[in-house]
Amino acid sequence: MNAYQNPYMSFDGITSEEYTFLQQATASLTEDQARTFMSFYASKRRNPQDIMFATLAGFLGVSGVQRFMTDQIGMGILYFFTAGFCFIGTIVDLINYKTIANDYNRQMAYESFNIAKMSN
Repeated sequence: MNAYQNPYMSFDGITSEEYTFLQQATASLTEDQARTFMSFYASKRRNPQDIMFATLAGFLGVSGVQRFMTDQIGMGILYFFTAGFCFIGTIVDLINYKTIANDYNRQMAYESFNIAKMSN
């Protein structure tokens, strides 16, 4: 990668925690591996604002969408059938939407890193 280009800043809604984690995770990758990492990670990453909007949809009767988006299918079904634990779980998720997104993105970064390391 070019030293003057920062590909992580092209992600919408990137948090400082995610930025720092991505820099540390990709420090040992070659340029080709870093490109592979970026292509896989960009396709799997979730924007924190999208998680927030999906959580807000829970107040309109579609609870649990944020959990489906982050591959937590069981919790998504539970939220859906209990109206977000009577909106309490939805409120908690609304407060913690950045943490939910960061945890999911960190998991996707690990997967993308492993794919990139195996590519060469």
